[in-house]
Amino acid sequence: MAETGNEKDLRLAVLIDADNASRTAMKDVMAEVAVYGTPTIKRIYGDWTSPNMSTWKSILLECAITPIQQYGYTTGKNSTDSAMIIDAMDILYSGNCDGFVLVSSDSDFTRLAVRLREAGMKVYGMGEKKTPKPFIVACDKFVYIEVIRAAAKQAAQAAEAAKKQEASPSRPAKKEGRKGQSTSPAPDEIVELIAESVEDLCEEDGLAHMGKLGNLLLKKQPDFDPRNYGFSKLSKLIRALDRFELVPLGDENIEFYVRDTCPQDK
Repeated sequence: MAETGNEKDLRLAVLIDADNASRTAMKDVMAEVAVYGTPTIKRIYGDWTSPNMSTWKSILLECAITPIQQYGYTTGKNSTDSAMIIDAMDILYSGNCDGFVLVSSDSDFTRLAVRLREAGMKVYGMGEKKTPKPFIVACDKFVYIEVIRAAAKQAAQAAEAAKKQEASPSRPAKKEGRKGQSTSPAPDEIVELIAESVEDLCEEDGLAHMGKLGNLLLKKQPDFDPRNYGFSKLSKLIRALDRFELVPLGDENIEFYVRDTCPQDK
């Protein structure tokens, strides 16, 4: 779910914990980062003298990510975390970035995310679904790696299907549903989260601005992402939920508002 306004112009420092990141997902992760801003700093931390890290070389070159060497001084201790945290604070005080992307599933970065936000930085987290909740809620927005990979795979499949159709224009296109997406409503707790947020934002007419709704949902639940439920955009998720009505307004009907069609009496 893309950000709105000037947030796309954010200068981002992307810091990756190689001990808790997927090499095969890195290209998709960097593509996701580009949605939120410009990655001006891209660093990945690990013990690159370890034989099992050799497979990272090609992807680091392809994505122009700088590897930072951090020896494992003590068996069983993760010194990568300390190096990444120290670098993050150095970058913060340099004043050369507007936000950070922390790529890890490790809860040890929870305090770092909190500290960066206290300094006025935008903080995006990216990790697997096993990521502990404290780290997730410490970020402004948290995106699951599994969701990023699934969305990239679906886009590739759609592009391949379009190529085949273009190569055989005389052949009628096979109508397909949203592959990989669920047309069933989101879980009840998500529906209630949306309903409560609409209630928080709406005026007397019951309408809540779609952009403001998206921002409020992220503030309440940083790992909220329509892709978690099979929809590429918030508007598509809203349309799939019978409870809500999507209303276009404005001079050219280009702005959308959301109305809860069965609000609960308070």
